[in-house]
Amino acid sequence: QVQLVESGGGLVQAGASLRLSCAVSDPTLYAMAWFRQAPGKEREFVAAISRSGSTTYYADSGKGRFTLSRDNAQNMGSLQMNSLKPGDTAVYYCAASTRYGVPVSDVEYDYWGQGTQVTVSS
Repeated sequence: QVQLVESGGGLVQAGASLRLSCAVSDPTLYAMAWFRQAPGKEREFVAAISRSGSTTYYADSGKGRFTLSRDNAQNMGSLQMNSLKPGDTAVYYCAASTRYGVPVSDVEYDYWGQGTQVTVSS
C-alpha cells in the first residue's frame, strides 16, 4: 500500500513563503503532483513533476511563485511557495500517479495524502 504524508502547511501573511513536503514510499515508481481545494470550490491542479524530476508543470496561478522538486533518494517531494496570496488559501494534497508522463488531471492520480492546510491572511 502506497502512503503519502504531507507536512509544512500553516498560517502566514500575504507575501510570505511556505515549503510543503510529501513523503512517499518508493517514489521512483510515480509521477507526483500537488492539488489544492479551497472551501466551496473544486479541487484544482497546482504542480506536477516526472518520475526523474526532469519535467515539471505548473498551473498559471503558481508560475513564477511555486517550485516543485523531488529527491528520490530521500523519498520526498517538496513544493516551495513564495509570495503567497490570500487566494492560495486551501487544503493542499500530494498525489502520486503510476501513469506514463506527467499527468495534470486529478483523475489520473492513484494515491493521495491526507492534505495540509495553508492559510494566507491579507
